[in-house]
Amino acid sequence: MKEQNAKRSEKLELWQQRLNESDAAFGAEVKKMNQREAIYNGDRTLAPLVRGDTKKSGGLKETSHVRNIVFENIESQVSTAIPQPKVTPRRKKDERLAGVIEHFLRNELDRLPMEELNDMAERTVPIQGGTGWMVEWDNTKRTHSTVGETTLSLIHPKQFAPQPGVYTGIQDMDWFIIKVPTTRSAVRRKYNIEVDDGESEPEIRGGDGGTTDGALTQYIGFERNDEDGINRYSWVNDTELEDLENYQARRQPVCRKCGRVRPLPGQIIGATERDAAGDLLPDPARGFAGGLIPRELAMRQAVGRMLSEEMAEGIMAEASSLPASGPSGTPASAGRTETPGVMLGVEIAPGAEPEPERYDGGPCPWCGSEEWDSEEQAFEQVMLPIRTGSGVTVPGMQPGVGEDGRPAMQPTLVPYYQPRVMPIILQRSVSVYGQLLGTSDVDVIRDQQNTVNRLEQKIIDRLIKAGTRITLPNKANLRTDPEDGERWFIDKPTDKELIGIYDFKGDLQYELAYLAQVYEEARQLLGITDSFQGRHDATATSGVAKQFSAAQAAGRLESKRAMKQAAYAKLFELMFKFWLAYGDEPRDVSYKDFEGNTQYEEFRRYDFLEQDADGTYWWNDQFLFSCDTSETLASNREAMWQETRLNLQTGAFGNPQATDTLILFWAKMEELHYPGAATTREYLEKRLEQERQAAAQQAAAQQAVAQASQAQPPEAVAAIEQQARQDAAQAALNGRI
Repeated sequence: MKEQNAKRSEKLELWQQRLNESDAAFGAEVKKMNQREAIYNGDRTLAPLVRGDTKKSGGLKETSHVRNIVFENIESQVSTAIPQPKVTPRRKKDERLAGVIEHFLRNELDRLPMEELNDMAERTVPIQGGTGWMVEWDNTKRTHSTVGETTLSLIHPKQFAPQPGVYTGIQDMDWFIIKVPTTRSAVRRKYNIEVDDGESEPEIRGGDGGTTDGALTQYIGFERNDEDGINRYSWVNDTELEDLENYQARRQPVCRKCGRVRPLPGQIIGATERDAAGDLLPDPARGFAGGLIPRELAMRQAVGRMLSEEMAEGIMAEASSLPASGPSGTPASAGRTETPGVMLGVEIAPGAEPEPERYDGGPCPWCGSEEWDSEEQAFEQVMLPIRTGSGVTVPGMQPGVGEDGRPAMQPTLVPYYQPRVMPIILQRSVSVYGQLLGTSDVDVIRDQQNTVNRLEQKIIDRLIKAGTRITLPNKANLRTDPEDGERWFIDKPTDKELIGIYDFKGDLQYELAYLAQVYEEARQLLGITDSFQGRHDATATSGVAKQFSAAQAAGRLESKRAMKQAAYAKLFELMFKFWLAYGDEPRDVSYKDFEGNTQYEEFRRYDFLEQDADGTYWWNDQFLFSCDTSETLASNREAMWQETRLNLQTGAFGNPQATDTLILFWAKMEELHYPGAATTREYLEKRLEQERQAAAQQAAAQQAVAQASQAQPPEAVAAIEQQARQDAAQAALNGRI
């Protein structure tokens, strides 16, 4: 225990030393962050231009009026559009899987609070030059049939503690630390650890930076190990919370004494003797960030009893002729020695069928030990056959040979997938060589904001001092008041010359001209025009000219939009990899097809499992992730409605008068959320069905006339044709009604 505590103390000191090194190198950038947020929020202080340009006390001067051009220009760039995923397969046979991934990611964007996160990121990125997205897997999110789901959170740059000297990106760092504001209660619930110390860095919570009772600062460090995996270490002050080697791997409880996997409550042990191998239902408990969560699939309860005597004799005969290797390319004796935590084979013995034994919790059912360890698992034990969407069949349990050389049923071993990436995605504003974060818009127009504040204060001072001034001799009986006909008595004629009126108008011509110039400087630096802001643009004399002017501004800002799409593309890829690693149960997915109908399918991670020529199983994650570039137009519903109407009028959907064409048109309008489109489409579908029935009746009537004309005289044929025309007319009328 002392060695373990010493080891923990050494690791804690290592991470604290890394934190101090990062704070020393990144501290100047954090100080700038506080200044940027103050300017964005309307800071009133005036930066001195020359020496002595301060108050008599030495403090900074302030303005009584702030025209916040920083706020205005940043808010002009805010976009509520959330990039949508586009998945491209590397192989032709993976086109269906690429479509499933794309539909699944779109459903995930609807489930996650993307509107709130995007709104915050749209302001943090231009203010600070970047932000971080953190992807995690939460096993506590459960439904009746599923366990776990991805969670997404926004990490402010002030919460960064990056490795010094690495500026190309977070994925290129050996280690990275984030600072998370939390509470004592949250730490106690999650880690079952009581922390009595106070908050170490209250400023990362925002606000005034003051400490709060019960608040803590949690540090979470990620480092890349020698096996290219990711380790996770977390602490608060001097208290260690978690230390997980290769934390993205699967884990499950294993007996500390005998090394067998702990069964689930109610699971069939399968053997009557405690010292016999017989875990019929291996515990494929998956763990993320130390969590131990059982699979809870119904199919895991399917294997319920031992084999009969006849089946056992047949399997023994078959097993006697097997080679020394197992069915899936792994050693037949694969157990806890070669593969830690993997169950041993179920021994097959002819004879009477015993009563199955079930595990009801408590100590190890084989050795009686009550101590369990969380152990990393490299392989998943497949008990029942699985047919994947790619045509691969995982056989499940097959006859083999146990550790003692006796015939035993061995599960098929499939390697667990690991993302092996840092769980944080960096979104930059505009990339700059030698900087982790991009360019800050606040830094670009900081000088212009200071000049505007000074001019505004000067204009106010001049206007306040403007007005009428009267000069009078130094006489106590001379007054100025609003009364008409007031009489002034003077002693000398020379005193009259001292009486005068002077008007101060406060000419602001030059100040206003320079103020406009400085404001225009700030907008030109960021590439923002009047048309882009939706303001009156005197240089654009037509609607096309206004669109062209707005497009020019959008071109200047295209780099920021491209960086946002690049970050979202990495985010989509990371979300897919987390689901591939931990989403065991099938997940329902819905989407709209080209006709506007809702379609349903399933996202199953086993569909991405493949097997090579040597029989080795591997996970197919070879997909290219990007953003749908048409989403910018699609987010503007009014423009899309207009485009869809234009397509109808020009015949792009077919004959504009045909009912089936109108159905397609209104299906597109329904997809674009046009009010009342669904009911209009339903009405047209009913009318189309009536038209088809009328056409069928008319065809039947024409066939009856043709048959009757062969056996009837001309008068009878004319009467039949007249009746057929009347029936057809009535049917057509009913169809229109």
